Amino acid sequence: MSRPFPNRQIGVCYSYHLDEEEVAMARPIDETTLQQRLEIGAQAKGGESDREIATAMGLSRWTVRKWRRRYQKAGRAGLASVMGRPATGALGSLMPALREAIHEMRRTHTGWGPQSILTELAKAPEWAGQPLPGCSRIAAYLRQADLTRPYAHHTELLPPVIETPAAAHATWELDAQGVVQVTGLGAVSVINIVDPISRVRVESYPCVHSRKPATADYQLACRRAFLAYGRPQVLSLDHDSVFYDNACASPFPSRFHLWLIGLDVQVAFIAQPPPAAHACIERMHTLMYQQAVAGQTFPDAGACQQTLDARRDFLNQDYPSRSLGGQPPLVANPTARHSGRGYDPYQEAQLWDSQRVTAYLARHHWFRTVSAQGQFSLGAQTYGLDPEWANQSIEVTFAADTHSFCCRSADGQRTVQVAARGLSASELMGELPPWTQLPAYQRRLALSPETRREAELYQAMTGTT
Repeated sequence: MSRPFPNRQIGVCYSYHLDEEEVAMARPIDETTLQQRLEIGAQAKGGESDREIATAMGLSRWTVRKWRRRYQKAGRAGLASVMGRPATGALGSLMPALREAIHEMRRTHTGWGPQSILTELAKAPEWAGQPLPGCSRIAAYLRQADLTRPYAHHTELLPPVIETPAAAHATWELDAQGVVQVTGLGAVSVINIVDPISRVRVESYPCVHSRKPATADYQLACRRAFLAYGRPQVLSLDHDSVFYDNACASPFPSRFHLWLIGLDVQVAFIAQPPPAAHACIERMHTLMYQQAVAGQTFPDAGACQQTLDARRDFLNQDYPSRSLGGQPPLVANPTARHSGRGYDPYQEAQLWDSQRVTAYLARHHWFRTVSAQGQFSLGAQTYGLDPEWANQSIEVTFAADTHSFCCRSADGQRTVQVAARGLSASELMGELPPWTQLPAYQRRLALSPETRREAELYQAMTGTT
């Protein structure tokens, strides 16, 4: 059945289709009491047809159909009388076909928002000349149809309280260069560290056969740098997934981040993309590649490391820098030879302080959505809650006294604690060899990345005190 629908904005009329419910509602409807409506629901539930119920109760079939459908859809709550014009909901005045088109667009393209959907409708020839809803009404319809993405609460990792670096080794910049092909080695990504104040090139560590350095690679690069120049006050990092939970609006600190906190090295994340930030490390990538890698052939990773070390020493001690008045960095800044904050891998376990980590975590809070199975993830660990927490948003805080995470419901009425995992010294320090437990240390053959990193750190210790 159809009837004309005037469009006052453009002065024309068009027809739209009435579904069965609208046809039923257009028929005469008898006045009924709540008791009668409950009886209609009970008889319909018992299997009687609309016609049989209408005959038995002396009501029109349309009246029975109306209340039977409301009862089936909403139970007893649907039998209450609603005064005034029936609510149509968002986009209720649109043609059903247009609502269905909007619904289908969002269902098949979950990333399309109201503006994208409206733009697509305006381009579609079947809706040419038809009045289209605004973005706000489409958004309201998506919410009503439960087609919106759940809101992700946003939090930030607290930045360290530091002054503008004015001394050597106050802040280092760390980053991995993009993968380059090196003859004899294949794919290589070099991790570089630089002190932007003194211009000292602190470390260059080649990750061979790797397109994305792992946490252990960055830890080794830092340990080598700490051995040579001491620990900095702050390490400046970008938002790579090894350093930062960049897939979450409420990020939890990475294992690398917490390891540095335990060593009393603060972490600062850049606020702008390179080269607006990390300009020095970007220049170091190019310089070290040209000085040590371009056009070279290496039989193994050790030979590449030796060349990088030699050229880095050359740049720090011999090569004149225009930004330093034509002097090499260590000549222009003799105090840059060491930060004054020592490091010894033999004593890293004693140097690392878990209280720094717990104090840092206690200052933060995170938001997560519990899965249908009652689980949520935090810091690469999966935690389970009771089934009644399923599909709920929770706020998570860290309790330093109990070393646990406190989960609070969205309404704040319920809390539950789960024991924290993955935060021990051994788990955060990773591959550091247990030299202190060995009477005599003997290196294994460098047959795996783990053994090679261990060997590189051991070699870097030669001649140190």
